[in-house]
Amino acid sequence: MKVADYVLRRLREWGVDHVFGYAGDGINGLLAAWGRAGDKPKFVQSRHEEMSAFQAVGYAKFSGKVGVCAATSGPGAIHLLNGLYDAKLDHVPVVAIVGQTDRSAMGGSYQQEVDLNSLYKDVASDFCETATVPEQLPNLIDRAIRTAYGRRTVTAIILPADVQELDYTPPGHEFKMVPSSLGLGRSAPVPADEDLARAAQVLNAGEKVAVLIGQGARGARSEVEQTADVLGAGVAKALLGKDALPDTLPYVTGAIGLLGTRPSYELMRDCDTLLVIGSSFPYTQFMPDLDQARAVQIDIDPHMVGMRYPFEVNLVGDARATLERLLPLLHRKEDRGWRHTVEENVSRWWEVMQRRAALEADPVNPEYVVHALDGLLPENAIVTADSGSSANWYARHLRFRGEMRGSLSGTLATMGPGVPYAIGAKFAHPDRPVIALVGDGAMQMNGLMEMVTAAKYHSRWSDPRLIVCVLNNRDLNQVTWEMRSMSGAPQFEESQHIPDLPYAEIATRFGLDGARVEKPDDVRPAWERALAADRPFVIDVRTDPAVPPIPPHATWDQMEATASAILRGDSDRGSMVRQGVKAKVQEFLPGGKRPEEEQGE
Repeated sequence: MKVADYVLRRLREWGVDHVFGYAGDGINGLLAAWGRAGDKPKFVQSRHEEMSAFQAVGYAKFSGKVGVCAATSGPGAIHLLNGLYDAKLDHVPVVAIVGQTDRSAMGGSYQQEVDLNSLYKDVASDFCETATVPEQLPNLIDRAIRTAYGRRTVTAIILPADVQELDYTPPGHEFKMVPSSLGLGRSAPVPADEDLARAAQVLNAGEKVAVLIGQGARGARSEVEQTADVLGAGVAKALLGKDALPDTLPYVTGAIGLLGTRPSYELMRDCDTLLVIGSSFPYTQFMPDLDQARAVQIDIDPHMVGMRYPFEVNLVGDARATLERLLPLLHRKEDRGWRHTVEENVSRWWEVMQRRAALEADPVNPEYVVHALDGLLPENAIVTADSGSSANWYARHLRFRGEMRGSLSGTLATMGPGVPYAIGAKFAHPDRPVIALVGDGAMQMNGLMEMVTAAKYHSRWSDPRLIVCVLNNRDLNQVTWEMRSMSGAPQFEESQHIPDLPYAEIATRFGLDGARVEKPDDVRPAWERALAADRPFVIDVRTDPAVPPIPPHATWDQMEATASAILRGDSDRGSMVRQGVKAKVQEFLPGGKRPEEEQGE
């Protein structure tokens, strides 16, 4: 047995069933071992190593298992980095296995020799080690996987090419040998009783309680619902926690932040008490004023508590286990006036979303595209979104319910993971439909070629539905709107304008299916056709770049200034702006009134 054979065997023993990678001579030993092992674990070939890393992240996010990716030495290892940083910043367990030049060449400025230990020092800071002799295994693999799981992070194993070809020799029962064992113990840490009592005192004293949950609350859905009921609270969600609680609950205000909803903004603006569960949401300006609310935080990671807000009590523990112990200490609030206000705000928000989706645009309103999907989503769907304006509509228009799952690049907010996330999700759940919402910029950056990967593998999925919806507005739209709203600049065409490609037609050339949509009446039939397809499907929708992703805290003056920036930059579009953008701005506030003209608006 070669070292490479043993690496794959140990991965199988850990339950790893897929490795996302790309070939190169720095891992030739591993590739040969894969052939001898009958492709177990299965090697999933992307079109680029960065996509392999993103697929591993998507797989880990939606399976709950560690994601594993592999790449050759030098450029292959470098290409993994963006996807690995995405995993690190979103606290996702991913193990990278990367090749290196032969030990005899190291330090000799050899071809594809890169100092991988230095390169990976930050992204895999919790565990990054190079195997130089066979006896270091299995310990390196076991610790890499155990650390990735335990600390929800990225780890890396560097395998020189010649080491892969050595005969495997296990560590012995002797000095300076490190035997190892399989398995990851399970634990659900809980705070001390006195900390729970202090937290209960704060929460019981509040009259207007707001709850903010993140992905750390995903395993505590029932407990979060009970807590919100007892406290009469509204619940806002960080984007990574969008699938942690159903949006169909009347007190769930939806996303928070720049891409968030108006009721979430109002919830934080008006509360007197804040409970944060499993979230490190970074934007303090969207939370209560610093002297406004008493606050409690629950997080499993002691390194992540106490940040973002002046919390009075920090509870370090598993969300579900902590809430189970906290609930008996909470007093049910008999006055439900605060809850009633929250629910009214939520109901009004969905009416506004309906109106905004129904507004005319040139040619198609992107909000309508996603809003139309909302009612068609299967109960077991998985939805991914790319960074950009598509994330706005994902955050605001899709109401998750049942067992629906969803994610995006939350903290790194990198472009490009929407399609590879979806592919990773299909390997995690081949029996579930997966939908990716992406902008045309992200699709051109890398999503289009990953449809080749979908074409290569879709026959292995029991449910072949992988739908990619491209919001095609020929503009790097999110940055364009940021320039307008933050810098007062209209648009720099050279950086923002991108070519118009026939995405659906290209997909059919790959052996997939697709449809081009240029009229609002064709949006819903396209979704229905895609959801009934027997293969991956690309919907190419010509959307209007002038539909603004208005932030929930935007003032009337800010919105007017944004419209003025467009006018300054393109006088030929002035009529469209006056009739289109201004109408959308007015529609955002019922009656077109300024906020001060109508209480609560």
